[in-house]
Amino acid sequence: MLVSVYGSAVFAVDAQLITMEVNIDQGIGYHLVGLPDNAVRESNFRIAAALKNIGYKLPGKKITLNMATADLRKEGSAFDIPLSKGILAASSQIKAPSIGYYILMGALALDGKIRPIKGVLPIAIQGLKDGFKGVLPKENEREAAIVKGLEVYGMDSLTEVIAFFEGNQSFSPTVVNTRKAFDQQLKYPEHDFF
Repeated sequence: MLVSVYGSAVFAVDAQLITMEVNIDQGIGYHLVGLPDNAVRESNFRIAAALKNIGYKLPGKKITLNMATADLRKEGSAFDIPLSKGILAASSQIKAPSIGYYILMGALALDGKIRPIKGVLPIAIQGLKDGFKGVLPKENEREAAIVKGLEVYGMDSLTEVIAFFEGNQSFSPTVVNTRKAFDQQLKYPEHDFF
């Protein structure tokens, strides 16, 4: 089965949409293509351990993952979440009919927890331009939510991401009142400094 999942790669101060096509077929092997760096290539180990530790599995079939556009270098562990979600959906371990409406990003711990990533603001801006909603690590949600008009959901674990897409758990989008946050930053303790 073929499934497309969406993420984003940051280059300098801009982000670029990355389409991750996951195909599971007869045979054996794990093939990741599309100019991934070592951290992305190592994702199969993190994904396999995380899936096992939350009650799922890496299918014992031929898994081909294409990260398009192929001429752009993909770096870091932030692609763990979209790749794992693509594998789960393509192997029919989960149902995720709305997955194509979301940018998914996040690094995986071996226990299935989601770790924060770098470059969230440009990812959020590009996600809004491309018409997506966002599923990001809980620790990055407020940074992404300052992008007006982008619906952002912060998640702590791959289990939560699965529950979100299967509709088993209700999540509210993160709302940040930038004016209030800015005003709070400007308040100083009542001290006579001069």
